[in-house]
Order: sequence, then structure tokens, then C-alpha cells
Amino acid sequence: MYDRLLQLIKQYLPEDKIATATPSSRLLADLGMDSIGMLMLSMALEEEFGVSFNGPVHFETVQDVLDFLDKNATKR
Repeated sequence: MYDRLLQLIKQYLPEDKIATATPSSRLLADLGMDSIGMLMLSMALEEEFGVSFNGPVHFETVQDVLDFLDKNATKR
């Protein structure tokens, strides 16, 4: 799941940023994702993993996204 998530994130970040990504990388501060990128990532997560966002979800790190997917993904 981690590799699939990185492929999705990669669509919204420069190549050099994603190359240094780890589970503890902060999406905004470390990887430079902006609010539009976060919105696009959310839509991609819905499509790729079958999750839905019923309210606000705050992802600070890559691990936060992985934890959310572990609990909510319908497509593995």
C-alpha cells in the first residue's frame, strides 16, 4: 500500500521530493505539497483505495495517510 500511495503523491510533487519521502515525512513542510495537491490527493485516494471522507481529515505525515487507509480502504 505504501508504494501505491507514493505513486499517487508523486503526481503532485517534484521528483526530488518524492525520492526522499519516508512514512514520517510531513506532506506540507517536508514534501512541499500545497492545498490543491492535498485536495487532488484526497480525490485520488477515494478512487484508488475506495475510501470516502465524511468529514475533515487532517493528514500531517505520509504515515497518517497510511493509517487512514489501513482502517478505511475497501480496495487493497
